[in-house]
Amino acid sequence: MGGKIKYHNLSEAQKKEYLGDFYGIVSSLRGYDEAKNFFKDLLTSGEMVMISRRIQIAKLLIKDCTYEQVREKLGAGLSTISHVDKWLNEGFGGYAQVLKKHNAAELARREKIPPTPYSLDDIRRRYPAQFALLNLLMNKKKR
Repeated sequence: MGGKIKYHNLSEAQKKEYLGDFYGIVSSLRGYDEAKNFFKDLLTSGEMVMISRRIQIAKLLIKDCTYEQVREKLGAGLSTISHVDKWLNEGFGGYAQVLKKHNAAELARREKIPPTPYSLDDIRRRYPAQFALLNLLMNKKKR
């Protein structure tokens, strides 16, 4: 007979088995390059962009952007934004958990990047006494 197996033709046991394999494989990915190469082989560029866009929508919604702000910034349709919002608020917590973890890792990475040599930030860091007043003023602005 041959041909494609359609999703709706799979038994619940097959669906569970296939999804279990998928989750296990994804959880075994180590590092940016391995994940990038795996998903580039697995998904079309259109599928990757679609998934990436959902993540961007979720990030904006978590930052309390309105649907209209998300729509203006990303050009996403209201139904897509609504679906992502529903998954964020009524799903299994995956979006929020992973994005929180990602944001913390991004912040840590940014903090580890040393300032450009001889930049104002670098000079302020090396000579704090000479820049005490400026440092106080600049740190107060950041808060």
